[in-house]
Amino acid sequence: MKFAVIGGTGLIGSQVVTELNEAGHDAVPHSQSTGVDVITGKGLQQAVDGAETVINLTNSPTFDEASPAFFQTSMDNLLGAAQKGGVQHFVILSIVGVDQVPELDYYRAKALQEDVLRAGPVPYSIVRATQFMEFVDAVLSWTTDGDTVRLPSTPIQPIAAKDVAAAVAEVAVGTPLRGIRNVAGPDVYRLDELGRITLDAHPDGRTVTTDDSAGMFAAVRGAVLIAPKDAHIAPTRYTDWLS
Repeated sequence: MKFAVIGGTGLIGSQVVTELNEAGHDAVPHSQSTGVDVITGKGLQQAVDGAETVINLTNSPTFDEASPAFFQTSMDNLLGAAQKGGVQHFVILSIVGVDQVPELDYYRAKALQEDVLRAGPVPYSIVRATQFMEFVDAVLSWTTDGDTVRLPSTPIQPIAAKDVAAAVAEVAVGTPLRGIRNVAGPDVYRLDELGRITLDAHPDGRTVTTDDSAGMFAAVRGAVLIAPKDAHIAPTRYTDWLS
């Protein structure tokens, strides 16, 4: 099968390309660095022509109120090119619980991306993943003040990027779901607990203080970021990933 992987040079995209090519498929990575721009449309038609499946792993450059416009424009451009090119399957990567946190601009934007895909002309699949283990350091940095990291007690279920890539590749080679597949790591942590585990494993002088008003995830109420019962559970544990 031939795949056009848009955003195929990033953290997830590069691993999806490798997974598919190692399985004997023809997966071609596309990004701004290869001359493809999902906002202006430059290079898009050439990127998707001849592909049976498009995998869209592009991401908004910001997490703020500008992100909905990015996803609206990029999806409109990609779906138009995919329809014209005869693409039979369109896959995106989204977030577990994305439609349950309207307080967050970025989550509203990703929910919009899903809605645009559902209403579009191409059979589709949505892979929703929990928070990436690779992003924990960034989450800690957002609320670091000197030697103190303030984190809420929000429950999360982190997943390794390699497991996300494997899930995306698996869905992409199948028939369109016309729905959602949820994927998550095997363990649930409170975010403040996860911060302490991280800094215990790699101490840098910082300590974690629980603050349920701190950072982006303070807006999340309840366990909406935890995988639902039908989720596919990936094998990599956070403590093993850390080591």
